[in-house]
Amino acid sequence: MKLNRASAAAASALLLGGLAALPAGTATAAGTATASATAACSINLGSITAGGDMANATVTATSPATVKRSTGPHMLSPGLAKLASTWTDSLGVGADYTVYGDVIVSGTLYAGAYGVDSAGKPFTSLKSRGVGYIGYKAIESSWYWGKVDRTADYRLRGDGVLYRYTGRVVTRWPGYSSVKTMALISETPTYDTFLATTNGGALYTIHIPVTGTPVVKKVRTSTWQGFEYLVAEKCGTQSTLLAGIDKDTGSAFLYAVGHANGASTVIKGLGKMPGDFKDPVYFLNTAEGNAPLFGE
Repeated sequence: MKLNRASAAAASALLLGGLAALPAGTATAAGTATASATAACSINLGSITAGGDMANATVTATSPATVKRSTGPHMLSPGLAKLASTWTDSLGVGADYTVYGDVIVSGTLYAGAYGVDSAGKPFTSLKSRGVGYIGYKAIESSWYWGKVDRTADYRLRGDGVLYRYTGRVVTRWPGYSSVKTMALISETPTYDTFLATTNGGALYTIHIPVTGTPVVKKVRTSTWQGFEYLVAEKCGTQSTLLAGIDKDTGSAFLYAVGHANGASTVIKGLGKMPGDFKDPVYFLNTAEGNAPLFGE
C-alpha cells in the first residue's frame, strides 16, 4: 500500500538515511541557481554498474561538492544495460518500499522495480514493454501532479525521431539527430522541457507543449559535447541542479542553472565532483511526492 504523495516526500528522508540499498532521491528546495543557497541543494545520481547492480551517488552542492555513494540490488546481467529513465521511490505504510523505472537491456525496454515487500522480503522485477530499442539515445518519463495529473513517456531514437507516448496516443517529431543526450528539467500542466546537448557541443532547451510542436532554444553554443549523460534535479522553486557526466574520463561536473530562458539562462559552474563516474548508465533517482520539475 502506497502513502499519499505528500507523506511519501517526507518519509523519503528516512529511507535515504536508513537503508543500505539504493536510496530514493530528493533535492533540497533552497536557494536559486546563482545564490549561495544553492549549496543546500542535492541530486541523487542513479546508475547501473558494469556488473548489473543498481547504485546511487548523492551529490550535495557544497563548496566543494560532496558525494555519498551506496549500492542496491543486483538486477541485470553484466554489460547489457544501455539506457534508463528516472527511477522513483514509492514508500509503503511500514518498512516496505518500491523503486521503479524503465531500462533498456539488449534492445528490449523493461519496466523495472526492486524493493522490500510488506512481508519484509526483498524483490526485483523486470517486465518487457517492447522490443526493437536498439541505438536509442534517451528515454524518460514526466509526471506532473497538482490540480491535475499528467504523465508522458519520451523516447529519442538514434535517427533523431523523438516520440511521446501519452496513454495510447503516440506523437513523433523528426529532426533531432544532432542531439547527444538530454535531461528533463520541467514538468507542468501544459508542457515538458528537456535540456539537451548536441554532438557539436551546443546546449539547447526543447520545450514540448501538450498540444502543438516542440520549441527549441539555444542556451549555449559550445563546450558541452564531452558529456554522455546529463542528470537534472529541481533546486529551489524554479531552478535546476545539473550534473554532466563524461564516461570517457570518468569525470562529472556540477552546475547551477537558473530558470531557462534561451541564451539569457544563467549557468554557474560548481566544479568537478570527487570520485570516478564510469558506470555505463546514469539517471535521476527521485521520490513520489517531490514537487514536479520547473526549470523552464
